[in-house]
Amino acid sequence: MNKSRLEAFSDGVLAIIITIMVLELKVPHGSSLQALMPLIPVFMSYVLSFIFVGIYWNNHHHMMQLAKKVNGKVLWANLHLLFWLSLFPFATAWMGENHYETWPVVMYGCVMFMAAMAYFILESTLKKLHGPDSEFANTFGTSIKDTISCLAYVVAIGGSFITPWVGIACYIFIAIMWFIPERRVEKKIA
Repeated sequence: MNKSRLEAFSDGVLAIIITIMVLELKVPHGSSLQALMPLIPVFMSYVLSFIFVGIYWNNHHHMMQLAKKVNGKVLWANLHLLFWLSLFPFATAWMGENHYETWPVVMYGCVMFMAAMAYFILESTLKKLHGPDSEFANTFGTSIKDTISCLAYVVAIGGSFITPWVGIACYIFIAIMWFIPERRVEKKIA
């Protein structure tokens, strides 16, 4: 099965997700800088989520560059990932509109954690399809960044019940950690 349709569909969905997120930034009533102040939490949530969508798009793009083929299981695993990514606009808006209160920050973390798990499932499904000795399987494997991310999401979700700023700090940490694409993948593609 050709992978180009999967890539095109995924790119389209990610573009729509970003568009939906930016539509949550409502134009303020007033022309002073003071009128922008209530939008700061919404804007900062948008920036964080935009970075996460960019990270997923970048890593998905690299993964698909190394994939030689896809099958029905891969298509469903990809849809599973897109499902969780499609919840980013909701989680982002809820968190920003409520100024980082506990439950919105917890929900944001749950959505982010599930997207990370879905990405792991997609990667594992592709590794199984390509075989254990394939270039794909040799390039992708559990990395220290994967483990740290999952632990940070768990800390973020639990810590948000103490103070939501623990969760926000963890999400920012994860975004910074993943901002630079995987070097092992970059080397293989080059």
